[in-house]
Amino acid sequence: MQANNTRGFLWSDVETRTLLNIWGEQDIQVALDGNFRNSFVYRDVARRLLATGFERTPEQCRVRIKSLKRQFLLAKEGNIRNNGQYHKICKFYDTMERILSNRPTIDPQEFIDVGAGMEDTADGLEEDGEDGQDTYSGSMGEFPMPAETEVKLEYPTVPIPIPVKVTVGNNSSSARPNNIQSATTLNSSRPKRPRKRRANFPMEKLMEQFLEQSAQAEESFYRMEEQRLQAEERRREAEHSRELHMLHMLGQMFSGISSASPVSAAPSSRTVPPAHGPVYPSASPTCTRGQSSHLRHTSPQAGCFHQESRPLNSDPSALVFERFSCLGSTSYRGMDEETLSLVKTMVPPLTSKKHKGQDGRVGIIGGCKEYTGAPYFAAISALKVGADLAHVFCTRDAATVIKSYSPELIVHPVLDGPNAVEEIEKWLPRLHSLVVGPGLGREEALLNTAKEVIEKSKARDIPIVIDADGLWLVSQQPSVIQGYRKGILTPNFMEFTRLYEALHHEPMDSSDHQHSAMQLSVAMGNLTVVLKGERDLITDGSKVLSCSVGGSGRRCGGQGDLLSGSLGVLAHWAYASSAGNFKSPNPSMLAAFGACSLTRQCNSQAFNQHGRSTTTSDMILEIGSAFKKLFES
Repeated sequence: MQANNTRGFLWSDVETRTLLNIWGEQDIQVALDGNFRNSFVYRDVARRLLATGFERTPEQCRVRIKSLKRQFLLAKEGNIRNNGQYHKICKFYDTMERILSNRPTIDPQEFIDVGAGMEDTADGLEEDGEDGQDTYSGSMGEFPMPAETEVKLEYPTVPIPIPVKVTVGNNSSSARPNNIQSATTLNSSRPKRPRKRRANFPMEKLMEQFLEQSAQAEESFYRMEEQRLQAEERRREAEHSRELHMLHMLGQMFSGISSASPVSAAPSSRTVPPAHGPVYPSASPTCTRGQSSHLRHTSPQAGCFHQESRPLNSDPSALVFERFSCLGSTSYRGMDEETLSLVKTMVPPLTSKKHKGQDGRVGIIGGCKEYTGAPYFAAISALKVGADLAHVFCTRDAATVIKSYSPELIVHPVLDGPNAVEEIEKWLPRLHSLVVGPGLGREEALLNTAKEVIEKSKARDIPIVIDADGLWLVSQQPSVIQGYRKGILTPNFMEFTRLYEALHHEPMDSSDHQHSAMQLSVAMGNLTVVLKGERDLITDGSKVLSCSVGGSGRRCGGQGDLLSGSLGVLAHWAYASSAGNFKSPNPSMLAAFGACSLTRQCNSQAFNQHGRSTTTSDMILEIGSAFKKLFES
């Protein structure tokens, strides 16, 4: 039996046709003719309707039949007056005409004037309120009637108005008998004014006026929106200039401090005294002058790191990367704030002059039959951060599932095809960055395809973020990305340990993560490495950034995909802005710091709302507000 979920006043077409077929049966029509008390008939109709799979009360069947008869009579009267133009008012016109053609003529005024709350007496429809059992003998035999219960109406008490002209004569039942003569005398003495007939007003002219007003309103809206965007652009430009001015002043201040410091014993270098600012440990961490520069971490208890001695760059943004101090909570807070100010300068302003795709087209290589969530998280995060388009290159089995998650994603089911590399390569000229690994799996064919796509992307000199199963590929074949300056690796602790031991062939020193991260970056050709953990460590082999923005104690699957997807967008922005604004700082490190800060802030905001039940989907909903707080405040 069919399940019927429409228990209110809404009827589906199939349910209505079934009701009409039952109501039009010969025995039902015979029982309705000439009987005033006919609630037992509609109980029989409801019982037959239930046998076909649709559960309705007798009162609902009665009201539905009454509504259909009213629509039919209105349509029939409209057809007579307007040459068939009102036939579409009644969807079941033909069925009703077939049933009612053999019935006595029904006065249309009866169904037009009577409200939805009045009793319909054309067929003797009424509520008899009997508690006993009624029987009805017809062609279908005798049926036992269950005791009636009070029916709660689930349809609106006010009918939907239909624009049909209704003329009420002097013999209306609402007029009092003693007022008929006076009303007739008054109408005869007063001249009748001609009524305006709206039917004669051309519909084309009404539609023309409506379209004209809509066009004017739309034009006014776009004009105001353009003015608002221009004002916003001017505000952003002023804010950008103010930040650059502050950085310039900061650079001059540290330049003055460095010029007053004593000259180092080494003839070709000098050191800078400790400053109260962010911590950027370098690849030459020595606490004593004259020692050779090599990758070594000294005084881990005090957390003191020094930078390789070299002349300070005149670029104010580069000066931020040329400082050193002792690690501490205050230093980390200062480092986060000042590095975020650098990330803000690479975020492109929103302006109406841009076209679709200019702010980023990101490609995601990943997604197989077992893992469909990871590529979705990475791609939708890229869009939420600000990318215009996100392409997901996945296997055929995963394509339909990923596409069902969101219509905003462009999904290409080519990753396991015979010509996968050729199919992906033709899209590479349109991409600004590539994220390899989310949900990729470890099948040899998929890994080989990913390897060739990485080689093709390196030839196009676009940023490549490698995460998840892409890091498994790198641990097996480090040369696939080794030495590529725009390559970014984002391992967690387990993935980092696997990479370190694959390159150094010795166990990693777990007591000094910063030193190990710098060693791995150097071994990979000074790639940017993001070691995710309690504090995210970001290094390119010569400097280390530590991100401790936000965060919480909740770890859930998919957080790394949010980071890799947002990093793909920020890497494109960083390299696009570095052409004119940044010379010395590594754009990959700035982009990685921005992505880590954003991910940790999303985690913090989602955890404040959901606590232990926080998931990556909750974090993605926080991307917009977190981005605004970090980079647009």
